Amino acid sequence: MQEQVILVNEQDEQIGLMDKMEAHEKGLLHRAFSVFIFNAQDELLLQQRALHKYHSAGLWTNTCCSHPREGETNLAAAQRRLKEEMGFETELNLLDSFIYKAKFDNSLTEHEFDYIFTGRYENNPRINADEVAAFKWVDLDSLKLDIAKHPEQYTVWFKIALERFF
Repeated sequence: MQEQVILVNEQDEQIGLMDKMEAHEKGLLHRAFSVFIFNAQDELLLQQRALHKYHSAGLWTNTCCSHPREGETNLAAAQRRLKEEMGFETELNLLDSFIYKAKFDNSLTEHEFDYIFTGRYENNPRINADEVAAFKWVDLDSLKLDIAKHPEQYTVWFKIALERFF
């Protein structure tokens, strides 16, 4: 079965379900989440997206991100995906949400109602190589300088969320 996303309106009210790829081809607004994990030194755990991802392959981004499944809370989805992608569990807290829309070179469009979760973790992750190419811990000041120099190396939603919330 194809993975589905939850279509929503701008008030985050569910209006339907759709195959994930179809939603991205049509650029329809759907629910998503992004997780930002920090350590005791306030370094952010970044992941480099796997090289075979359908968009933004090989780009650096927040700790993990994905879409909740029908009937799954955003928090439960974020916890599930953190374990699946990065191999660990930790307490997550909802920070905020925002809507963004971004078109990619491959004719796909991300149009997401994105919930931002934060958490703390002190060890290195056990990455899932099907999802993640690499990881690194980085302090926010160094990260912001690198994004200013090399914006093409980072995902669109990550740059938006970082600027708005961190």
